[in-house]
Amino acid sequence: MPKPLPVLDTTSAVRCSPIAAGVVDAQSALEIALRLKALADPVRVQLMSLLLAEREPGVCTCDLAPAVGLSEATISHHLKQLRDAGLIEGRKKGTNTYYRPVLENLGALCRVIDPTCC
Repeated sequence: MPKPLPVLDTTSAVRCSPIAAGVVDAQSALEIALRLKALADPVRVQLMSLLLAEREPGVCTCDLAPAVGLSEATISHHLKQLRDAGLIEGRKKGTNTYYRPVLENLGALCRVIDPTCC
């Protein structure tokens, strides 16, 4: 029987000490790993780069798809992974959704990995 995955709220910023500050407990390690896993894909790294370049008012899925050469459905899948990890947020405008990075959460993740960051 497969082991069930834990249910975590990863939409908020990571709230633990930098990994260099001492041994990380299992819960904190899982929270960090889930967010890093969301970024562990070349398309998602590229999407984050595009979103960081256009923070306000955000970027529409219809503009992201041609920028990376993939279908809107594929882009939506990748955006969902980033959104579920709390790294981006989406705002509906008419029939389109505009995505932008959640800088607080990205900064928190950075500080967890590198205490000298930011």
